[in-house]
Formats: sequence, C-alpha cells, structure tokens
Amino acid sequence: MRQLIVTAFVTADGVAEGPGPEPAFAKSGWTMTTVEFDPAIYELKGREQEESTAMLMGRRSYEMFAPVWPQMEEFAGYNAMQRYVVSTTLEQDDERWPATILGSLEEVARLKESDAGPIIVHGSLELGHALADAGLVDRYHLLVFPVLLGDGRRLFGPLTGDAVKLTVAEHEVYPNGVQKLVYDVVR
Repeated sequence: MRQLIVTAFVTADGVAEGPGPEPAFAKSGWTMTTVEFDPAIYELKGREQEESTAMLMGRRSYEMFAPVWPQMEEFAGYNAMQRYVVSTTLEQDDERWPATILGSLEEVARLKESDAGPIIVHGSLELGHALADAGLVDRYHLLVFPVLLGDGRRLFGPLTGDAVKLTVAEHEVYPNGVQKLVYDVVR
C-alpha cells in the first residue's frame, strides 16, 4: 500500500494559507517575510521530490500550480512525477502540466492500494481536511514558522470521526526558529 503524505508550511497558530505570494490572501508570503532564509529548512522538500512517486492536489491548487511549476527548476522532481487532481468539477487537465483527474476519495483510496511509492499532497487544504477525515493520511511533513497570523485557512479542520493520534517520526529546530515536524498517523 502506498503512503499518503500531507506536506505543508504552517504558522505556529496552524495557518497554512498563503505561505507564498497569493493575491487572494492579504497575509500571504509569510514564509518569505517572517524569518531569515536558511536553505537547511528546505532539505525536507528535496527529500519529498526524491522519495515521492506521485503528487495529489485539489482543483484550486492544481489550477494555481499548473501555469507556474513546470518552469521552476527547483521543482524538477515534482514536475517529473505522476500528478492526480481530486475534483468533481474539473473536466480536463491542463496540457502544460498533465494530471489524472480523480472524482472521489474512493478513487484516492484505490490509488493508495496500488504498488508504487509515496503520494505527496501539496497545498490543497480542503482536500487535506477530507483526506484526514476519511482516514487516508499516513504522514504529515510540516515546516512550522514562528509567526502568528490570527486568521487564514488552517491545516487541520474539524474531524467527524475519532481523534487521530500522531507519533513524532522526525523533528528539528533551525536557528531561524522554523521547526521541522514529521508525524506518522497511528493506526
């Protein structure tokens, strides 16, 4: 069974919206303005590109990434892997960044049952909430920035089922205050 990993930049108060420049969110770009740049914190992102074999996104994230990511040299690993978009409204993929469209979480569950490497979920906060609620997330890769935004969409949303227990698989604190937290979901 494939491992499904949700990866995110998150603030200390749980906001994951707008880590980069996003015109729709007034406080966007906080990863670039709140701490001194330290390339060491992005080691996790490099590892994700090497170890993951597929990327899963929601429609809105896919539509934001498709025109930009194919030209980004630092995302060569992400650009080379198979992409999947979970959407009930997207009728066709973007030819600049081809992807397979999945129409339900049941299709995601079937994808996880295949024989291949890990699936990484980028952005896609609404999808991440649904995947967690459905018990499909196996691991979280978090880079927690020492900032409080107070508002913005959160990484974790309400769960309709039981509490989800996590164990720390990896952690590190960088000199600029960013924390790497890798959690495994306890089954």
